[in-house]
Amino acid sequence: MSEVVYKTEQEVQKLGFEVLYQSLGATDFIRFMQQFSQGYGNYTEDRQQWQKEYSVDAILAEMNEQ
Repeated sequence: MSEVVYKTEQEVQKLGFEVLYQSLGATDFIRFMQQFSQGYGNYTEDRQQWQKEYSVDAILAEMNEQ
C-alpha cells in the first residue's frame, strides 16, 4: 500500500498559481486573479447603518407611491 502525502494549503495554492500562469499567460493570469479581490470593510455593519431608517411601513408606503 502506498503512502498518501498531503500538501499544505500553501503548497496547493502555489501549485495552482503556477498551473494557471502556465496555462493562461501573464496577462490573463492577472485578469483572472483580479476577479477574486476580497475588497475591504464589513458589508454587514455598513448595511445595518444605511438601512437603519427603513421600516416595513416606510418600504410599503414607498412602493405604493410608485
